[in-house]
Amino acid sequence: MALAMDVAALTRFLDEVFPQVAEDFVIEDVGEHTMRVRLKVTDKHLRPGGTVSGPTMFALADVSVYLAILAMIGPRALAVTTNCSIDFMRKPAAATDMICECRILKLGRVLAVGDCLLFSDGVAAPVARASLTYSIPPAG
Repeated sequence: MALAMDVAALTRFLDEVFPQVAEDFVIEDVGEHTMRVRLKVTDKHLRPGGTVSGPTMFALADVSVYLAILAMIGPRALAVTTNCSIDFMRKPAAATDMICECRILKLGRVLAVGDCLLFSDGVAAPVARASLTYSIPPAG
């Protein structure tokens, strides 16, 4: 299956549809059923102690799977998360960008399932793992 949207198209889409968060994320790579997204960590993403907060990590995983799905099916803004499970495995590096590497495990007509590993930039061991399910609206 060929990509319906490349990095440039996904970036424009995010800027147009979610301008409130678009500046936080950089799409680094997109492939067939895969996505790599960077969260540019700032003070607003930190919890006491200077590490990236859990809700921020959820947002990174959620945006990454959303964009990975859209890369395959095209711009459907109303695709929505129906389930998410996150395992927080270790403390993220203090005030360091985070990287999400995700893959789409199932891309059906109505549902898509994605799996993510989240890393502190420059650290080999993942800090979190997330599994998300999305509902895809009908075309048109």
